[in-house]
Amino acid sequence: MRLDPLISKRFEELAAKAEMVSKSRKPDGFGGTQFSVSSSLYKEWATNTLSLLEKSFGRESIHFTHLLKHYNQFIGWENQFEDSRSIFKAAREDYEGGYLFSVHAKIKAEVLSDAFEQARDLLKRGYKDLACILCRVSLEVTLKALCERNGITPGKLERMNEALCKASVYNMAKQKQVTAWADIGNKAAHGQWDEYTKNDAQSMLDGVEALVADIL
Repeated sequence: MRLDPLISKRFEELAAKAEMVSKSRKPDGFGGTQFSVSSSLYKEWATNTLSLLEKSFGRESIHFTHLLKHYNQFIGWENQFEDSRSIFKAAREDYEGGYLFSVHAKIKAEVLSDAFEQARDLLKRGYKDLACILCRVSLEVTLKALCERNGITPGKLERMNEALCKASVYNMAKQKQVTAWADIGNKAAHGQWDEYTKNDAQSMLDGVEALVADIL
């Protein structure tokens, strides 16, 4: 599983910025044992981190929402900053450990499951062409997810298929099978409906669904 080098680099940069915030600590000035940190440095770091978490995990993620809550409650104390930094460290650990990919894969798998259910219903009702078009879209979504997971730039279906095989994500036999499925989907989309049968459509649906189950 390959991580996005830009995101990994940004996590590293923000870890360094967090150290700068930590080094700005100073006594509270009232003779107590509490320390404060630079509010300007904290806000700059937290804003940058929120931007990264939104891009990586989404606004609804636990990492983003927890850090945003801490950011809004920050009044300058070192322990508040350390709480925020703990959230950042957890997010980095989850990203580098592949948790982000498993969440995205789960969401995609659930969406695709609904698409396959619709395609099967269409096929049962005699709409093999619409079923094949929907199945081809599902195939393309799956290949895009595989490319993103393996550090390959997504593109047209056939180019992604070749790149995934070249990167040994799957073998040449699977590549040829994907090409055959894509061909049926293209024929359906371009009105060449007599060039494939209902059995071809059924085989395509079964095959693409199995691919998703195996990979996502």
